[in-house]
Amino acid sequence: LNFNVEYTMHRTRNLLVRTALQASRQNVAIKVTPQVTFSRSFIMPARAIKVTALSRTVRQFSGMTVIPLESLGDSISSAVLVSWEKKEGEQVNEDDVIAVVETDKVTMDIRAKQSGVFSGGFCAEGDEIEVGNDLYKIDTDATGAPSAPAASTPAPTEETTSSSSSPGTRQEVPVPIMGESITQGVLATWNKAVGDFVSADEVVASIETDKVTVDVNSPFTGKIVEILAEEGDEIEVGGPLFVVMEGASGGPSTSAPPAPPAAKDTPSTPAPSTTPAPEKKATPTPAAPSAPAPVAEKGNRNETRVKMTRMRQRIAQRLKESQSVAAMLTTFQEVDMGPLMEMRSKHKEEFEKKHGVKLGFMSAFVKASTAALQEIPAINGVIDDATKEIVYRDYVDISVAVASPTGLVVPVLRNCEDMTFADVEKTIGMYGRKAKEGTMSLEEMTGGTFTISNGGVFGSLFGTPIINIPQSAILGMHATKMRPMVVGGQVVARPMMYMALTYDHRLIDGREAVTFLKSIQAKIEDPSRLLLEI
Repeated sequence: LNFNVEYTMHRTRNLLVRTALQASRQNVAIKVTPQVTFSRSFIMPARAIKVTALSRTVRQFSGMTVIPLESLGDSISSAVLVSWEKKEGEQVNEDDVIAVVETDKVTMDIRAKQSGVFSGGFCAEGDEIEVGNDLYKIDTDATGAPSAPAASTPAPTEETTSSSSSPGTRQEVPVPIMGESITQGVLATWNKAVGDFVSADEVVASIETDKVTVDVNSPFTGKIVEILAEEGDEIEVGGPLFVVMEGASGGPSTSAPPAPPAAKDTPSTPAPSTTPAPEKKATPTPAAPSAPAPVAEKGNRNETRVKMTRMRQRIAQRLKESQSVAAMLTTFQEVDMGPLMEMRSKHKEEFEKKHGVKLGFMSAFVKASTAALQEIPAINGVIDDATKEIVYRDYVDISVAVASPTGLVVPVLRNCEDMTFADVEKTIGMYGRKAKEGTMSLEEMTGGTFTISNGGVFGSLFGTPIINIPQSAILGMHATKMRPMVVGGQVVARPMMYMALTYDHRLIDGREAVTFLKSIQAKIEDPSRLLLEI
């Protein structure tokens, strides 16, 4: 049975079992007040049975409760167990992290719904488990032996005694919430050390995630007395990060005493080892100079290893995922930028005076792409692999690739079909400033139905962009160069740009891709088409 059952003995036990099994197969939630519908039209009076249940939530047998893997989000049907955070026989409090699971979209903590003793899991680390299957069991009647908390109890007593002697209140600062679907990050840098004085809202540390870099500010004014994580450690949201003695003044007096004993011990230990060392190393010394000699002739051979940031790791993972999932194909089209450049030079001063923002080329490409996406709905669609369905969107959310000091970020222009040229330019300008300042929020970078990447700002002449999964296409803009073109039977120099459209051939046919690019070309070469919506 996949739910808890309470019943009264009114000659209904057999009927109860049959009904419960039927409800379990139908995956329904059951609650009795005053009558309950178990499945479809099956109704039973409340005087005969009282049932309380949650669909596929727990199975309880005299204190032992079996907990399944609950829903992890839309379209997520399975997950991989990354690690068990509790050992068998260990005491578990409500809301403690039991395990960590990983899906193709997010890594999530599995927390205990009730207190008890962890009695073991039904799968091993690295196993794939489906949503609704049994995950672990917990004994709510037993009491475990919390060895870890016992060891941690004397430490606070010493700290409390020290804190009582110094003025101030001991405040433990946790890892802050860094955005939706972000459950952990990597501690990049500490801006303060133990003993340093911090003011309220002063930056103490920086945490890198797979999407953004977040500054951790101190919520209190005082002295940092303890750091609970090292640089490079992976930390979870809500976990302890550092401790501030609120109200205390800065003064690194505690770090001075340990230094002298370390200095006294070090000379005594190496003293005996230094005398035999030269005698043993005297023979191999002639072989040593032979190695550096060729190195000096070849020049500098140094190497530098830098750990990949979480954002760079995520970018690499998404790019490889895109190559593995989508059947990518790229088609090209050249466009004469002359008419658009003439329109811009003619109206840019008046446009800036009225709207307070400069008129660029990106707004024209966003509006032209929006109109073309509405003409060719398949470009704006996506394949839902979980349900084997094609999803067509009635809205257009265009992701615009923006370079930032920490990597490439892709904020989203939402509902571009309702935006004007000025709206597009203002929003892109705002995102550009946020990218440079590192203040881009996670919500501003999620979603998007189509992407425009402008490599031309860096001088790129030709390229094949990679689709930003789960989207189905991406438009690549390139540098505008004067090239000889045949116009009216004569060869003239025209400002030309190559456009590239990479699309998922599983959903989009070549005819649709070429028609889409030709539509953008026509609107850029004759901007009046955007006004007339043709």
